[in-house]
Amino acid sequence: MLSKTGTLFSKAIGVYTRKDLNHTSIAFDEQLLEMYSFGRKNKHNPFNGGFIREDATSTLFNRARCAIYKCQVSSYEYKRMRNKIRRMEQQKELYKYNLIGLFGLAMNIKIEREHAFFCSQFVATIMNECQSSKLQVAPCFVQPHHFEQLPSLKLMYKGQLKTYICSKRENEKPLQVIGWEKFTYQIQP
Repeated sequence: MLSKTGTLFSKAIGVYTRKDLNHTSIAFDEQLLEMYSFGRKNKHNPFNGGFIREDATSTLFNRARCAIYKCQVSSYEYKRMRNKIRRMEQQKELYKYNLIGLFGLAMNIKIEREHAFFCSQFVATIMNECQSSKLQVAPCFVQPHHFEQLPSLKLMYKGQLKTYICSKRENEKPLQVIGWEKFTYQIQP
């Protein structure tokens, strides 16, 4: 999934890339119930980042636009990707956000750090477990828009994430309520 969350950091990356969708996540189901990336660990602190399991219904994605892609992989490739994610999840405290790597990307300098990724670098690393979805660019140079150019990925949806979630998750509230709205209530006649 590529997305535009509208955070200040996302907007800053957009100024550099001149692209609309600047965050990348990888999911293992159409409902986006199991989705991973590298980003902020705490929604109130953009400087504390690392490996995260994302919630597509969180306030971070409240107004997000997205593009959802699908990739066919063999069962062997699927297991390799899942195992790599599981290992990372078991040791998530080791992983940090690769802010230095982002500067390297901007200056076209290869900077790879152990246990450190930015979102598109992480997704490219996971996808490199599949022969059919390998990018021609080293993971430390991958930007979100590179995934749009990958022939093995097929665009399934483009638009508001809230709309996609509602269409895939029946009987579920689309997104968490934010701000003062959570304190309002309906007055019954």
